[in-house]
Amino acid sequence: MQPMNNKSTNNPLHRLSFGDKTILLIGTAHVSRESADLVVSVIREEKPDTVCVELCDSRYQAIRQKNKWQDTDIIKVVKEKKAFLLLSNLLLASFQKKIAKKLDIKPGEEMIKAIETGEAIGAKIHLVDRDIRITLGRVWRVMGLWEKVKLLFQLVLSLGEIDEISENDIEKMKEQDVLESLLSEVGKSMPILKKILIDERDRYLAHKIRSAPGEKIVAVVGAGHIRGIKIYWETDTDIKALETLPLKKKGADLLKWIFPTMVLLLLIFGFFYGGAGVGVHMIKWWIIANGVLAGLGALIAFAHPLTILSSIIAAPLTSINPMIAAGWVSGLVEAITRKPKVKDFENLPEDILSIKGFWKNKVTRILLVVIFTNIGSSLGTMVALPLMVKLL
Repeated sequence: MQPMNNKSTNNPLHRLSFGDKTILLIGTAHVSRESADLVVSVIREEKPDTVCVELCDSRYQAIRQKNKWQDTDIIKVVKEKKAFLLLSNLLLASFQKKIAKKLDIKPGEEMIKAIETGEAIGAKIHLVDRDIRITLGRVWRVMGLWEKVKLLFQLVLSLGEIDEISENDIEKMKEQDVLESLLSEVGKSMPILKKILIDERDRYLAHKIRSAPGEKIVAVVGAGHIRGIKIYWETDTDIKALETLPLKKKGADLLKWIFPTMVLLLLIFGFFYGGAGVGVHMIKWWIIANGVLAGLGALIAFAHPLTILSSIIAAPLTSINPMIAAGWVSGLVEAITRKPKVKDFENLPEDILSIKGFWKNKVTRILLVVIFTNIGSSLGTMVALPLMVKLL
């Protein structure tokens, strides 16, 4: 069925139909008091069979279970190579929390109010957003190390600009998805980010809302998604494809081995043509550059002395082993030497509101250790190779 036209493009209410279903979309800003009030009044007035909310199960549980962070197994996060993923998720959460605190409103209060008001009138609550871990995981698969670093720095810089944001600015954010507004600069050089973060989720949301139970439905979504939902309203979507991580390219595994093989061949070439002296000097520069810069990365993250030492020792070896990274080694050592306590997880929601808090909290510090050690090791490799070639 065709979406029903709205008289004003600025109207946050949009009526759609599908078969015998009538759907009312409410476009909101995720940190807006006005949006939260609007959601309550509309649901009470419409009395829908179902209330759809732009949440996935993990974010829904985070709202329902305030102490969910205490169940995080940080060592498992490091072992599963998800430090970048978790830290970026925390930075996104920090952005919303900090704005919400500035305006004295709970982050995502319009979603909380939608759930509470819907339950109060006896409506079913239907979660319609894709799991945030899948969304960020799909982004991660298409990004290289430097794109990830650029992304994280973009998020960190955004935290420093929040104090200049007014409530009027928040209302203007209704025209964009929060993720899109944060990543707009990165997105200019990586259009695939917009495709995954916005376009794919528009398709996903349209499908989930359209297939929600009940004849009368109210759906609460970020206003930045309204246009896309309308575009994809009648599109048949392969929902399973959007819920899985894309397969790695066939040559990806082979490519991981090409670089370390080239380094080893360079060392052999140095010993064979330059003699033992040249070969030893090449190894020396490889160890110094990788070890020192990886150790410096761990130091920047305020790592434990044993963690710094482990990064210095591990980096020269892990740089020629595609199966493991120096940051994973130093992250595990940091997690063992400074094991996070219950209070670290309890303080996490407050600590992520400031850059200082990210370094102070033992949980986020472990993530920083992993990331900065890996960055240092990668820089070490870039520094070492020209120095080694120069010796030939």
